[in-house]
Amino acid sequence: MPPLPPPPSPPLGYRLLRPLLFRLDPESSHGLAMGALRAAGRVPGLVPLLARRRTVADPRLSQTIFGRAFANPVGLAAGFDKDAVAVAALPALGLGFAEVGTVTPRPQPGNPRPRLLRFSGAESLQNAMGFNNGGMEALRRRLAALHPAPFPVGVNVGKNKATPPEGALADYEALVRGLADLCDYLVVNLSSPNTPGLRDLQNEGFVRAVLEMARGITATPVLVKLSPDLDPAAAADLAEVAVTAGAAGIVATNTTTDYGLIPGAKAFGGLSGTVLRERSYRTLRSIAGRLRGRTAVLIAAGGIDSGAEAYRRIRAGAALVQVYTALVYQGPSLARRINQELLALLERDGLGSVGAAVGIDR
Repeated sequence: MPPLPPPPSPPLGYRLLRPLLFRLDPESSHGLAMGALRAAGRVPGLVPLLARRRTVADPRLSQTIFGRAFANPVGLAAGFDKDAVAVAALPALGLGFAEVGTVTPRPQPGNPRPRLLRFSGAESLQNAMGFNNGGMEALRRRLAALHPAPFPVGVNVGKNKATPPEGALADYEALVRGLADLCDYLVVNLSSPNTPGLRDLQNEGFVRAVLEMARGITATPVLVKLSPDLDPAAAADLAEVAVTAGAAGIVATNTTTDYGLIPGAKAFGGLSGTVLRERSYRTLRSIAGRLRGRTAVLIAAGGIDSGAEAYRRIRAGAALVQVYTALVYQGPSLARRINQELLALLERDGLGSVGAAVGIDR
């Protein structure tokens, strides 16, 4: 493939709005955006109207995955809507699906603020949120009120910070039992750098144990989210273990703790955005190569900010892609632009659908 072009500038409206939003600290800006989405979801007829403007409706973008129709492959990554408070409004962003969470069995406040930093020159973020969320029961009530959701919804689950390693499996079991019937897929998060000791669970024994537990409880697809800081071969090894143990797929990847990627980054949390792009891509390629011929859905996340980058991940083996940090920098028309660019790239290469492009570079 030719070199990736730089992403185009955001639309004029967002270019004018962004400096105002960026005068606020990142977490306050995020809260403002979430409030706007929640408000939009309460106005009759507004979400369908916005969705018509931002959704690229083309059958070449659609796929059936986990028995559910995904109208396009661009989804919202976990961490944006931790408590599923804006799911009803998210179709207004032109997305094909969303992943809510990370949710823990019990509510927890997360780490002390400030815990979210912008690095605008690199279009990247650093977050040390620490799984701040209202807990499983609150999330369950919101998902139940929405059920069935307006588009596919996954739930990202993690253990509580106060839960010791020997209690981690019980936390995940509670989450699977409590939420599996209200989502299209679950993601076991073992890779966030913001919960002490969580990444220690990225080992073959725990991966097998958590998937064996989940298989005994639900037929809802369960995926495992892996770190970009694993050696790519080690990530592929663990992905193979997970799929052999019953995982329906892999999410590649979470954020990175390679703080040297950004001058001035603090030694906490994880980096996301463009600085993560190549590391996440290499991990995905390694996993996809190892899982060639296996029935597993790969979801790519990390530094995806254009149709060209989404297409690169799809050709490498990802059926779906997720965005978060790019939304902060490029605004609510991001999914529409990515999908428009994907269609142009499919046409350029003579491919009839996104599904036909999945894994053709493997």
